[in-house]
Amino acid sequence: MLKGKRILLGVSGGIAAYKSVEIVSRLRKQGAEVDVVMTKSATEFVSPLTFRSISARPVYTNMFEEPKSWNIEHISLAEQADLVIVAPATANILAKMALGIADDFLSTVLLAVRVPIYVAPAMNHAMYHHPATQRNLETLRERGISFIGPANGFQACGTEGDGRMCEPIEIVTELTRFFSEKQFLKGQKVLVTAGGTREPLDPVRYIGNFSSGKMGYAVARAFVEAGAAVTLVSAPADLPVPQGVKMIRVITAEDMYREVLSVYQEQDIVVKAAAVADYRPAVFAGQKIKKKGENLTLELTPNPDILLALGQKKEHQFLVGFAAETQHAVENGSEKLRKKNADMLVVNDVTAPGAGFGTDTNIVSFLFPDGSRKDLPQMNKIEVARELVKEIALLKKVK
Repeated sequence: MLKGKRILLGVSGGIAAYKSVEIVSRLRKQGAEVDVVMTKSATEFVSPLTFRSISARPVYTNMFEEPKSWNIEHISLAEQADLVIVAPATANILAKMALGIADDFLSTVLLAVRVPIYVAPAMNHAMYHHPATQRNLETLRERGISFIGPANGFQACGTEGDGRMCEPIEIVTELTRFFSEKQFLKGQKVLVTAGGTREPLDPVRYIGNFSSGKMGYAVARAFVEAGAAVTLVSAPADLPVPQGVKMIRVITAEDMYREVLSVYQEQDIVVKAAAVADYRPAVFAGQKIKKKGENLTLELTPNPDILLALGQKKEHQFLVGFAAETQHAVENGSEKLRKKNADMLVVNDVTAPGAGFGTDTNIVSFLFPDGSRKDLPQMNKIEVARELVKEIALLKKVK
């Protein structure tokens, strides 16, 4: 099942490192090529020779040793990998990952990786529950890193509890599941909008909103993970561009309307996650509006309704809208779903803790034309995005 896949295994310094030898063996039996990177501490538990013999490939332990090929090795490994698994992932390497520390080969290559990363934590249960470790774990989850385990059971220190590394067969099963599920939208063309549009008043001011773009960018990333060809039309957002997307940058609602409509017909799925301004100034002042110490009246004119236009022009596309509400979220969202002729609508109450603009988490409900709904608990936005992509794939198949 993993034939032709290149997997990078990071091994850090814990007693569970001996289990990682079996991970390499199982991955190879499924056809994967495995590159092993070990920390210096890991070599105290298992010899690099052992991994080299099982993987039939060089093992990387030192940033400054003679290169095995003529390239910058940590960058080359990061670019060639289809997936990264760190097992065991000690409290130390998790802290380095969370803080962006790059002081050895493994931590450096992890900074260069732009493919999905899995970690299998392994440490004493007291270390696992330390506030610093839990904060690091939360940081990594927010960045979209996936966790396998930890398991609960007997530990090398003689105690019992959670913190034990999962068994190799569980880890390899999870990695296999990733590759088997990863491409379920391969061949589909997807358009995602994100960010908050800005409507200029004069050369230095604009009308805008509090949208950070995090939810839309997470949706784009989740579609890439599912194998889709993704176009992201983004209003200003201070976020890194998700790897693998075609980016179209816009500023105003009219910019977004024009760009979205220009590529709409070729799309299979469209997700309107952007916070688009409903109104814009009727007149743009060519020079900065000076303060005069008196009331200023602005005339606003409606912006084009992008979701409504897409619903009216819909042919084969599966259309998903977003609704940020402050009261009666489900009722208002259901009405928007009906009026805009969407196939699905994602609604949230932005006044709820953990669900507002700029947060790393969200609390949403999926609304459907038949009146049914699916409520999700508070989740990181990348997790919400992955749930949304799975739901869309299922509904589109039924449709």
